[in-house]
Amino acid sequence: MTWLPTDSFVTWCRGLDVITLSGWFTESGRPPAATGESSGWVWAVHDAYATAERYGAWERARDLTRADGAESVFLASTPACACPHGQNYLVPHCPQHPFQFTYSRGGFEGTLFNLGRRRESRRGGGMPDLLIRELLDARIVGRDTSRYDSDPDFNADGAHTLNNIAEHFGLPTTGLRP
Repeated sequence: MTWLPTDSFVTWCRGLDVITLSGWFTESGRPPAATGESSGWVWAVHDAYATAERYGAWERARDLTRADGAESVFLASTPACACPHGQNYLVPHCPQHPFQFTYSRGGFEGTLFNLGRRRESRRGGGMPDLLIRELLDARIVGRDTSRYDSDPDFNADGAHTLNNIAEHFGLPTTGLRP
């Protein structure tokens, strides 16, 4: 994941301020290593393995959006979950290996999936999102994924998907090195 800090969870939120975002994670026992704000988004960066917890960071990012008008984008630079139950898109992953991408609004996950190696095709969520159309057009998901067929290493690390996500939502960088 080229522009995310290694082994990190990053939550971007629109509709809240950085103090509220930071306080939300601090109160839950996961104080951010860094926070910031730009272009209407605030964000918090966490060391993915700093806290062992039953309730995952992506679920906390989702619950932030219960505030009126808030939405969040959660990205994890941890490996896709290799746990036997974590390969199914509608079964919860373990807290150490959450879904690598989650978009939430109104207290619900709109779209969630893992990145790279065609994992985006195993996705879930309750709300339609135009991001999926962009991933279809980029031939990352869908029946016509010939880019994967002609180049087995295409998007192996999810970099193409990350670029689509960042562009779709207009996410600012965290300023932290990967």
